[in-house]
Amino acid sequence: MKKILLIGLLGIALFGYFDKNVQTTKIVQNVFAADTSVSASNSASASNSALQNAIDNQQSNVQVAGAGEVIKVLGDDLKGSRHQRFILKIASGGTLLVAHNIDLAPRINGLNVGDTVEFYGVYEFNNKGGVIHWTHHDPRGQHIGGWLKHNGSTYQ
Repeated sequence: MKKILLIGLLGIALFGYFDKNVQTTKIVQNVFAADTSVSASNSASASNSALQNAIDNQQSNVQVAGAGEVIKVLGDDLKGSRHQRFILKIASGGTLLVAHNIDLAPRINGLNVGDTVEFYGVYEFNNKGGVIHWTHHDPRGQHIGGWLKHNGSTYQ
């Protein structure tokens, strides 16, 4: 009886583990599908939906794409690598801090409240909505390159 119970518990634990990984994989696949196969007009909406899944599941280190409206332009973070920082409001009403490495990619000059910015980078969950970073190329070629788009220009 103990062996049967142990095997059953092990089965449930493995199912839970693999089910969680499948959900994470689906979220990442949805982001890439939205980024590469959805028309430009629908891309931001579909990508924001995949991003919202990552937010709802409190996931971090997830490659995402999306768009939002600038609601606040913050001062640069000058500790360590320099980062241009601003806050976006996404379609769901949530907010994201964008930390764009300006040691590796060009700064977005003329960024103003009310502007729309599209992004492709890594999402990190926090209790304020989250952070988007890795919005630039990787000079070592070991990480997926990200980008920001503003007024027809791409910053990577």
